[in-house]
Amino acid sequence: MSSPSSPVRDALFSNPLDKLASFSFDEQVARVFPDMIKRSVPGYSQILGMAGVIARRYVPEGGRIYDLGASLGASTLSVAQQLTHLEQLEIIAVDNSQAMTERCQQLLTETLPQRPVETCCADIRTLNYQPCDLILINFTLQFLPPEDRQPLLDQLFAALRPGGALLLSEKVHFTDPRQSQLLFELHHDFKRANGYSDMEISQKRTALEDVLRTDTSEQHLQRLKEAGFSFSSQWFQYLNFASFLAIKGGGQGDDNEST
Repeated sequence: MSSPSSPVRDALFSNPLDKLASFSFDEQVARVFPDMIKRSVPGYSQILGMAGVIARRYVPEGGRIYDLGASLGASTLSVAQQLTHLEQLEIIAVDNSQAMTERCQQLLTETLPQRPVETCCADIRTLNYQPCDLILINFTLQFLPPEDRQPLLDQLFAALRPGGALLLSEKVHFTDPRQSQLLFELHHDFKRANGYSDMEISQKRTALEDVLRTDTSEQHLQRLKEAGFSFSSQWFQYLNFASFLAIKGGGQGDDNEST
């Protein structure tokens, strides 16, 4: 039996399935998740790397970080590795999947023995947020009902201390149909190049249809503005995956810029 940190190849959709259930972050997905996301999400490693860089800029001594939709804690690990100079730091990794949360706790205990992380199995929409300096929400908002996205961002803005930052990463779509179709096809080419078959790509897409609903970059930026962020910017795009950085005004981290 493999340990929590042993890489397991994603073959969940490699055989024809009579009936495809909606995608769920269950124990099967948790086992193969590192391989799945590496082979499916262009630019994932770059976003993880920048999460740590951004943390160094915005998280002070005694700071608090939330990693929302933490899955197996890759973002938490990135920021923790960049903040070893801080003696006092609180990191809370939250996911609504019990399987993900349990495996996350095991992995973080193995890899961060000197930096305890609080893991929490909870709905990020109903969490009691404490004042914080950085919130990471990577590829998570897209799984919430669209009507719940603005209220959540409003909550997160309220929880951030002045000068705090929100890092939001999402799969996106485009209003230009030609751009949308091209990047859709290139994303499939990306997955084929990483060893997925056409059947795997098709079955996974069908499983995700009812649970992953994308927005445009413009919609994300508008929501961040409506939440009250003094500055927000799309800093990254790789095919149809994007990442945004938003800053709450009033602190030393405020760059006095507007969107």
